[in-house]
Amino acid sequence: MNSQSRKPTNLSLDTALLTEAKALKVNLSRAAEEGVRTAVATAGAAQWQAANAAALKSPNSYVERHGLPLDRFRPF
Repeated sequence: MNSQSRKPTNLSLDTALLTEAKALKVNLSRAAEEGVRTAVATAGAAQWQAANAAALKSPNSYVERHGLPLDRFRPF
């Protein structure tokens, strides 16, 4: 996956899920890492959207008030 260093970490998992994962020979370290990577990306995107909400809203407000800037040139 990557060549970055790894740090041993303790996790608490649902017993039934752990049993099923072991039966299916799921690599728990890689699965946990991928899950954390996804959670970090999701949280980062949400944080970015919250921090930039005003900037994202500004163009939409302009269009709601004034319409599209070049709307008069649209043939349809």
